[in-house]
Amino acid sequence: MDEELTDSVLNYLKDKNVMTLATSGTEGVWAAAVFYVNSGFTFYFLSAPATRHCRNLLGSPKVAATVQLDYDDWREIKGVQMEGRVEPLEGAEKVAAMARYSAKFPVVKNALAQPGEIGKALAKVCWYKLVPERLYFIDNSKGL
Repeated sequence: MDEELTDSVLNYLKDKNVMTLATSGTEGVWAAAVFYVNSGFTFYFLSAPATRHCRNLLGSPKVAATVQLDYDDWREIKGVQMEGRVEPLEGAEKVAAMARYSAKFPVVKNALAQPGEIGKALAKVCWYKLVPERLYFIDNSKGL
């Protein structure tokens, strides 16, 4: 990807929060919306291990994902589509992802620092990274 395109995609991603993650497993295919933070083109998210998408990841880490807004006019659609692999995070990489995530989502930072309902839920989640093998930037305003 050339530098101008890389900058355009990263600029698009910087103020978005939700990624739709598509997984496949013994229960079939599934899509789930997850909050994410990215570092370049590596995407970090958290989720409860009992969710269907996380159960699917145990058997098959291969996923597809999208990041986009909701548009009224198809000519305005922009977004990122990708396929890649999801891996659970541990150790220093997990700590770094948690810090990055907490900086983007202050409610998480506050919940990690103070006990409460969200803090208890966060104690039970697993942290993951999605590393795209293919990534496409869609911008219908420039043509189909």
